[in-house]
Amino acid sequence: MEICLKRAFNYETRPTVSCKHLPWVADRSNAEVKRNVNCDLYEKKVYVRQCIVGKGEDYRGKVFTTKSGLICQQWWSKFPHDHWWTPTASNGLELNYCRNPDGDNIGPWCYTTDPERRYESCNIPQCKDEVCITCNGEDYRGQVDHTASGKECQRWDQQHPHQHIYQPEKYPDKSLDDNYCRNPDASPVPWCYTTDPLVERENCNISKCLEKRQRSSFTTNCFRGRGEDYRGKINETLSGIPCQRWNAQNPHEHPFYPNIYECKGLEENYCRNPDGSEAPWCFTSVPEMRTALCLQIKRCADDIEAEDCYQENGKNYRGAVRKTRKGVTCQRWNVNTPHRTKINPLTHPEANLTENYCRNPDGDQHGPWCYTTDPKTEFDYCAIKQCGTNPFYLLTPLVEFSECGKREDRIQSFLRIVNGIPGNSPWTVSLRDRKGNHFCGGSLVNSRWVISTKQCFSSCYVDLPGYSAMLGTLFRDPQEDEPSVQIIPLTKIVCGPSESQLVMLQLEFPAQFNERVSQICLPPERYIVPEDTECEIAGWGETKGTGDETVLNVAKVRVLSNSGCNQYFRGRVRESEMCTNSFQGGVGACEKDYGGPLACRNSDCWVLEGVIIPMRRCGHPGQPNIFIRVSVYVDWIKKVMEMA
Repeated sequence: MEICLKRAFNYETRPTVSCKHLPWVADRSNAEVKRNVNCDLYEKKVYVRQCIVGKGEDYRGKVFTTKSGLICQQWWSKFPHDHWWTPTASNGLELNYCRNPDGDNIGPWCYTTDPERRYESCNIPQCKDEVCITCNGEDYRGQVDHTASGKECQRWDQQHPHQHIYQPEKYPDKSLDDNYCRNPDASPVPWCYTTDPLVERENCNISKCLEKRQRSSFTTNCFRGRGEDYRGKINETLSGIPCQRWNAQNPHEHPFYPNIYECKGLEENYCRNPDGSEAPWCFTSVPEMRTALCLQIKRCADDIEAEDCYQENGKNYRGAVRKTRKGVTCQRWNVNTPHRTKINPLTHPEANLTENYCRNPDGDQHGPWCYTTDPKTEFDYCAIKQCGTNPFYLLTPLVEFSECGKREDRIQSFLRIVNGIPGNSPWTVSLRDRKGNHFCGGSLVNSRWVISTKQCFSSCYVDLPGYSAMLGTLFRDPQEDEPSVQIIPLTKIVCGPSESQLVMLQLEFPAQFNERVSQICLPPERYIVPEDTECEIAGWGETKGTGDETVLNVAKVRVLSNSGCNQYFRGRVRESEMCTNSFQGGVGACEKDYGGPLACRNSDCWVLEGVIIPMRRCGHPGQPNIFIRVSVYVDWIKKVMEMA
């Protein structure tokens, strides 16, 4: 496309790509604008920018009053002040707008309509001063679009002249608008890619706010969201490895100097999150392991306070609570917006589905629920607690499966976990972040759904664009041309009942089943796996030097009764959790295994009996492993899939 030097143009995509120039001055109501379904109207940024870059010679905004409030004189007029400037098609001297045709250091100015005051500055703010930055500018949303050296920034949605990973659709929370300076990667200051082919990126010159923002949200015993405000004193990884001091560069060199990242709390060797990772982390004191998440730090409870209570499973609850546990208002049962209801007063006339009150028409064992007014969350449990503690029961029913949980055990290529060995687990999913890096595991329970753990995500409302599930590979970083690999974007996250620590992730399109990709079976509701049953854990997580860290590892473990497990953990293991022994010198799940499966064979099929969750230590010799017991939440899992 030819370079358009005029004020605005139509960019025509069909039948040919061409520029249709519009007049330099097109503010009048009779300005002709071409309207066509194949044509978009663009306007040069200098005409819409409300601040100036440098001296503001290219300022084309519409301010027409001076800093003292005087009305500007028309540029074509010689009264009350005579002058030699003549409006042309190139100098931008339109109407009586402030301009800087002579490059005056005072910035844009104008002749005034006051006979006693010939001209005056219009005091147009510098773009770099219009919005100041706090901390390192991660929250900067101003309109500076030039680097400190004056280079124009490249648009974030363009890959020319520099290719990059920060596409706006992958990072919707980073506000990568137009070509404005931003800080999506926790650099010391906002920056941008440049339009200079020889200079990839440069920092921007943006003023720092004089008053430091005071934060009242710091936490010490738990963390919220991604944990940027965590200021506790945990200083070791989940594996028990001491953290490296932030002011040290050994054994790992890094850019996070405490004096540069002053507001990130980089004290001593405490776990912190200076770069917006999924949770607090640290550099480790082990040369072979650069970083590790500190997932032993608990997440702060994000449920609102219960407003009522219910008996048993709440099927007979008739109270007036109409909020979910997250504080979202319930959708009325008799309407179909924003969600089309499969359960309503017509389908369940006996359930008292009036207005938008919380009810339990389907006998959900996790209590009253409702459809929500949040378009992204179809249903959720309500801000209601049990009035008392109901007896917890588990069953050992006859198990029958059909097509799920099948695999070709002859496939024994390279595979990862502490003291694990290469193996085959076709339902194990690698969850990938926006940069394409593996960060957690998951299990494929349906062609469109994956189960993982909440600890892998910052919240139940995390922006998923850019996140994906990788299936069909044994390798953590497979070759681009590996034929069996399937990479499917994640489109939806659904958090399980509050105590479950589970999440379900919806895939954008169905996975294709083959010998490398298959779904694992779900157990019957409340099923309890017999003690000493041999099961498998699988993942691409930390091996602590006991395995190949580039491939999936599978390790065999045996189920331990909860009573035996509680002897070790002093009664802290709940019935909604299950345990396995630690054999073979400390077999266990570590960082980046979390969310993966504990699979047990039953009736010639593999069944998802547990989900890997973080523990105080991982793969610790003699320490039992704890998992979420999936059978307790099977009804919720099926409900999510049915309602989608």
